[in-house]
Amino acid sequence: MLAATAGSGISFAQDQVPNDPIVAAQSLLADPVSPNGSRIVSSEIDGQYLTLQVHSAAMDEDITVRVQRPRDASAPRPVLYLVNGAGGGTDAATWWANTDVGDFLKTQDVNVVMPIGGAFSYYTDWKREDPNLGLNKWQTFFLEELPPLVDAALGTNGVQAIAANSMTATAVLQYAIAEPGFYSAAAGYSGCAQTSDPIGKEFVKLVVETWGGGDVRNMYGEDDDPAWVENDPVVNAEGLRGTKLFISDATGLPGPHETLGNEFTVVEPDANFEDQALALANQVVVGGVIEAAVHWCTTNLQNRLNELDIPATFDLQPRGTHSWGYWQDAFYQSWPLLADALGLPPTQ
Repeated sequence: MLAATAGSGISFAQDQVPNDPIVAAQSLLADPVSPNGSRIVSSEIDGQYLTLQVHSAAMDEDITVRVQRPRDASAPRPVLYLVNGAGGGTDAATWWANTDVGDFLKTQDVNVVMPIGGAFSYYTDWKREDPNLGLNKWQTFFLEELPPLVDAALGTNGVQAIAANSMTATAVLQYAIAEPGFYSAAAGYSGCAQTSDPIGKEFVKLVVETWGGGDVRNMYGEDDDPAWVENDPVVNAEGLRGTKLFISDATGLPGPHETLGNEFTVVEPDANFEDQALALANQVVVGGVIEAAVHWCTTNLQNRLNELDIPATFDLQPRGTHSWGYWQDAFYQSWPLLADALGLPPTQ
């Protein structure tokens, strides 16, 4: 049984990890600088948990990066970049707050790295700064700026994989295409891979403009700009060859996690019955519509990969909405693939 107590998240209590040289010294292992001048400007160490402030030269901004150290850090370990969805971890909708995935990974020999920021940005490199969403160069951050800092400061073994849900599940495929072999595996849960067809563009505009208040023209340009096609993982799926892939979604129909009082429905801790009912209705209606659209996108990606004879693991559930209970389920389904790509046993 992989999962721990559902929804418990991560406790930032001071843990005893005497085999971790970072904890023992209360200091990172190095003070590296990325080729473009990005660097770690500060760090806080709280047992197994680190909070880094990483200055991104591309965005000219300090980015908060949360780290969970391996169960046993006496030897160099791999890295799992675990990425939040549309809110970029700036809101309450995070892996650590809404699932028990952090508790599970706490028992594994892997560094978990989670950048915070970039809400509604699609974690891509934008053409220009946006008045509402700012300057976004997230692909540069994930591929060029952050990894060399993480590897040196944490003493990793250089092996890395990435997993993400919702909006950022598109980005992880873009990253794998942009730098083939950079990640040993990429897992995307409920993401819409295609961006350049009319439906894919509308999905992007829903996230960036309707929810985020940004302007997609600052991201990829006008609708006929080549950047839309250049960043479409379905069109450019050949670049995914050689990366272990796990892709999941559901149909949008209500499933086992659509129940009143379900621990995965996002509500305030003191929510009353009416608030819980409204949150559940939103999960069923809005989450159902979004997941149905995602299912259409994912089926197209599956067909494209089949045409190219590129192997991938697809977990397509007959019921389920765009919500955390299904993403936790999907993570555990993907863990054997991720663990294998990271050189870890499926369970410890």
